[in-house]
Amino acid sequence: KRSVAFGLGMAAIAVALLSGIDRYDTTLFSVHMVQHVLLTFVAAPLIALAGPITLLLRAASPGGRQRWILPVLHSRALRILAFPVVAWVVFAGVMWASHFSPLFDAALEDPLLHDLEHGLFLGTAILFWWPVVAVDPGPWRMPHPVRALYVFLQMPQNTFLAVVLLGATTVLYPHYATTGRTWGPTPLADQGTAAGIMWIAGDAVFLLAILAVIAAWMRADARDIDRSDRRADVERAAIRERERDLAERLAREREAQSGSGAAR
Repeated sequence: KRSVAFGLGMAAIAVALLSGIDRYDTTLFSVHMVQHVLLTFVAAPLIALAGPITLLLRAASPGGRQRWILPVLHSRALRILAFPVVAWVVFAGVMWASHFSPLFDAALEDPLLHDLEHGLFLGTAILFWWPVVAVDPGPWRMPHPVRALYVFLQMPQNTFLAVVLLGATTVLYPHYATTGRTWGPTPLADQGTAAGIMWIAGDAVFLLAILAVIAAWMRADARDIDRSDRRADVERAAIRERERDLAERLAREREAQSGSGAAR
């Protein structure tokens, strides 16, 4: 299961960055949005589901674990970044800051900056999904109801961001208005399509994640009930065993008393 999730996550990254999508991401904003959706809403949760930290700990040598991996996992910086509220805010903040700052348009002109932007999107998305999936060990652990709320609260900000992009009456990123493209939708119409992709794809993934968390919650409750039932069965069996021992002891005592009375 983890290997499949990791393979699918890597495939999503490859489609986003090494296919025709990457060829047209600086030409059409809608294609660029598909790229970002693949990185943040497909690749990131799949990689988190694969448990990369667990795999790394298993694959590393004992010296490597003690010298490099465990100090990073136990570091104060990671503990702060992995705190669910911080991870939530960082992910949402990157979404807003990247779309409403000069960074987005500058990344369209500079390939290195564009690659760094992709890394930022993927990294913060993995940070966000890490406590939701909760496969890898982490400094913080959320119960299932809190996980569902954590994901649910991300939906409105994603929707609002998409609505702001959709409602813009001017092209927000000059690069797309100056490509000289003579085919396809106008830059403003393309911007609206990109906003729709963000809205529909993002909210759909969040809804699926919430349903998955609820399903995991129900399974966990069922396992807890089964464990409680097994403990109760063991306790009842122990009680019945003690009752049998007591009954047998009392019976022997009565027999002994009867025998001594008959002898007198």
